[in-house]
Amino acid sequence: MNRRRTNGAQLLMTAALLFALSTFAFAEAEAEKPSGVQVVAAENTYGDLVQQIAGIHAHVLSIISDPNVDPHEYEANVDNARQIADADIIIENGSGYDTWLDKLMATTQNSKRILITAFDVAPTHLKENEHVWYNPDNVIAISQKILEALKAKDPSDAAEFDSNFAALKTEIEKLDARLADLKARYAGTPIGLTETIFLYQSELIGLNVLTPWTFDKAIAEGNDPSAADAITAEQQITSRHTKILVYNVQTITPITTKLQDEAKVLSIPVVPVSETMPPGLHYQSWMSKQFDVLASALEQVSK
Repeated sequence: MNRRRTNGAQLLMTAALLFALSTFAFAEAEAEKPSGVQVVAAENTYGDLVQQIAGIHAHVLSIISDPNVDPHEYEANVDNARQIADADIIIENGSGYDTWLDKLMATTQNSKRILITAFDVAPTHLKENEHVWYNPDNVIAISQKILEALKAKDPSDAAEFDSNFAALKTEIEKLDARLADLKARYAGTPIGLTETIFLYQSELIGLNVLTPWTFDKAIAEGNDPSAADAITAEQQITSRHTKILVYNVQTITPITTKLQDEAKVLSIPVVPVSETMPPGLHYQSWMSKQFDVLASALEQVSK
């Protein structure tokens, strides 16, 4: 499915939101608000980081939290507009990943809110790749910006925020250590990808990505890759040159499903990754669990 929206459709959506907002007049504002700093995160990965730093001193709402939904395909609604209207802090990914949030903010006026755009804060960017949270050092930088925003909105709890951030940073640095260990043991292993998200980590581990970048980028954008790229990706699997297939479970097409099926038939390990953090986990435990599966696959193919 193509993720690009026509300008007409975007205008209609914005107009509908404006009409709905004026009709309802943000009636919920009259209801009792939750205590603490009011935070809205476009994605639950960022909402989790906020909650870990803020603790009980923030009420965090994450709009996208279902790993079964493709975040690129998300379409905002009136409820979302209401949710961000009175937010003290809003955090988005940016770089075209969640443009629906920018449109919602344009329908509400709140000069006091703080907007954090994670992509702009992240120190490391890959070519046309908005998935910056897959780099742990980026997440530390984003968490630092979240800390600053929380302290600006609630200076009385700054000491607790500092302590929580320090604990979170220590946990994320453990992910860096795991990536370094995987690099020392498995750098150069040839792998295939079904989308660009894992490139942030494959580069840190030093894995040899065989799949054409243009194939992965097309899938990431909701487009069909070229026939030549699709044939190349398939041949890399059927020839067993690809030792592991890293599969984005939230960006599924007939082409990526075919690659996955062919890998399974040939007993090539398939490592699932997701864009949205599964429920019941924190960022660091989510990444750690994915590392466990990847490490097992790398050990299997290195024998």
